[in-house]
Amino acid sequence: MSETEKISGAAQRQLGDESFMSASDLRGYMDKVATARANEMVEAMDKADRAREELAKTLAEPIEVTPQKLEEITQSLLVKLRAAAERGETELMVMRFPNSLCTDQGRAINNTLQGWPDTLTGRPRQAYELWRDRLKPAGFGLAAMIVDWPKGMPGDVGLFLTWGGR
Repeated sequence: MSETEKISGAAQRQLGDESFMSASDLRGYMDKVATARANEMVEAMDKADRAREELAKTLAEPIEVTPQKLEEITQSLLVKLRAAAERGETELMVMRFPNSLCTDQGRAINNTLQGWPDTLTGRPRQAYELWRDRLKPAGFGLAAMIVDWPKGMPGDVGLFLTWGGR
């Protein structure tokens, strides 16, 4: 047996050791890892979809606007507004919600059509009414826009309180 054959035989024994994978074993392993990652991504997307559906159900139900609830909302908003102003910002996203809470799935908002507030339902509608009745007279503006685009389609809507325009 030649020296090359001895080395080749030793190499084959090493390659045959289960701690070393063949090229096809490595490809199979990579496929399994890719499949596992894809399954995790699908599960995460399903989980996110369920969470979005739950959020939509919650936000579809108007809240009872008591003086205590109004005070709670006002205090929370003041803290956020002060922090945004200290950072030099002139707008603050005050609500984000699924476009399913718009009667037209956000079409009027996406196209900046006059009357877009009429498409709001549930708590987003209440947020608009709070702005209209209490914050607009104090000089605040309100803007709405689509803030994400899953699969290229309009997704969540953001309501932005604005101030300090020049």
